[in-house]
Amino acid sequence: MRKPIIAGNWKMFKTVSEATAFINEVKGKAEVDGVESVICAPFTNLPALVEAVKGTTLKIGAQNLHFEDNGAFTGEISGVMLKELGVEYVIIGHSERRAYFAESDEIVNKKVLAAFKHDLTPILCVGEKLEEREAGQTKDVCKVQTEAAFAGLSAEQAAQVVIAYEPIWAIGTGKSSTAADAQDVIGYIRGIVAGLYGADTANAVRIQYGGSVKPNNIAEYLGEADIDGALVGGASLEPASYIALVEGAK
Repeated sequence: MRKPIIAGNWKMFKTVSEATAFINEVKGKAEVDGVESVICAPFTNLPALVEAVKGTTLKIGAQNLHFEDNGAFTGEISGVMLKELGVEYVIIGHSERRAYFAESDEIVNKKVLAAFKHDLTPILCVGEKLEEREAGQTKDVCKVQTEAAFAGLSAEQAAQVVIAYEPIWAIGTGKSSTAADAQDVIGYIRGIVAGLYGADTANAVRIQYGGSVKPNNIAEYLGEADIDGALVGGASLEPASYIALVEGAK
């Protein structure tokens, strides 16, 4: 039985004081038996958040990492740095990183390998643009992105990856796939993993849906057989909303 995972992606929001106040508000309330609760925050917040969640079941993740351990990469953060902080998760290949910072499938793969090198769990984002969806290319895009990202991973590593299917046209737009549509694509992605590593590995991989997920629709998505959680943007920024998302995943 796969454990549902709700991961909040705060993007470029919240100061250190705001982040700490958020954790103090959700402690004990967003800690639900049988659900993994994760907050992926800006780099500046990570040390304070790791400290704030001590003694709780809440997990902290970063939103990106560089694939090199160190070097002349101004403005970048490495897996070495994140691991020392006590971060457990890292988002890799988010559509905003692919679109605004020219992250290719090759770069995404290097980052996934770097995450495992430093014992960080990658939340790997895949998903299609609106024009790709309208052209009937959704599954082709997800296949290419998934296979590229998993290159070089062992079956044991592959089983630990959290995949987030995020149709790009649904991120921050208020639009979302129906639960049935999301299930169709996510089931297909699980089949891709099965083709690479076998059924046991595919059945172990947790696959989230992302794209305008809210407290009022989270239960519908998680009611589908292959949807194991959600990667949530805007709806994860308010304590009450985040608590409701976690409770809805029970």
